[in-house]
Amino acid sequence: MTVDHRQHHLDALRSSISVGLYPIQFLIDLPSTAGDWLQESFSSRRTLQEENARMHAQRLLLQARLQKFEALEAENLRLRELLDSSFKASDRVLIAELMSVDLDPYRHEVLLNKGKAHKVYVGQPLLDAFGVMGQIVEATPYTATAMLITDPAHAIPVQVNRNGLRSIVVGTGKLQELSLPYIPNSADIQAGDLLVTSGLGGRFPPGYPVAEVVAVTVDPGHAFAQITARPLSHLDRSREVLLVWPPAPRRPAIEPVDAGELDGPGEPGATDTGDAAPTDAAPTDASTEATAETVTDTPAASATPATPAPVETPPSAVEQEE
Repeated sequence: MTVDHRQHHLDALRSSISVGLYPIQFLIDLPSTAGDWLQESFSSRRTLQEENARMHAQRLLLQARLQKFEALEAENLRLRELLDSSFKASDRVLIAELMSVDLDPYRHEVLLNKGKAHKVYVGQPLLDAFGVMGQIVEATPYTATAMLITDPAHAIPVQVNRNGLRSIVVGTGKLQELSLPYIPNSADIQAGDLLVTSGLGGRFPPGYPVAEVVAVTVDPGHAFAQITARPLSHLDRSREVLLVWPPAPRRPAIEPVDAGELDGPGEPGATDTGDAAPTDAAPTDASTEATAETVTDTPAASATPATPAPVETPPSAVEQEE
């Protein structure tokens, strides 16, 4: 052992013996190693399955939240557009949401979640962030039905924003088409003109965009041109809308009148305009009215003949003058 410790002569022998004993050692450790391997394998499989299921559920939840966030982002953009539109409107507005859409192809109507309890009334204008959508045709305490501008029974007075030409836009039953049936062939209107509400009729406030002219066809055999327009509002996509209250009519302010202006002629504060007029000028209304009043109040004047007799001055009057 001392020689082996110092000279290492038995290293080769020890290595050969370890090689011969390795199979026996492996067989002895095989059950324990196999058990640990099997336990780890089954445990890892189960853990992986649980982790996979958990990650799958988390992914679905995150996808659902992402979809909700996208919907919220789109709704936020729509609300911002509506807010900008309400600022441009400068009138009292109320935001409403669509509850349902009439599926009848010949009736373009929508149901809103606002009603008489929110001061909604029949005939109230309906807008979105891009233009006029229609008007309220029926109102209940908590809902309201609105007719879109493309309904065949709807008409709205408009004017061309470029030159002020007035006309009426009627619905055609198509969501992307309007008609202007009462414009003569000689009228100044062309494709690309913007049509805005004229305010005539008192139902729609003036200045709101309605449609854009897309085609003008002039037929010499007809008295009116065939004009089609495209509505600017998103009739088939808008979810939030604006209900607009037209501004109240302004009453003219009554200016205070000076007390001197109410005084009659000859009284203090009165302004006599008759003296400033030339002598050969026609008499003013005030002098005419005064003359008429004098003739009416003097009974003798009405009984005086056409050729009055000369009147002599009484002696008493002469004495008084002396």
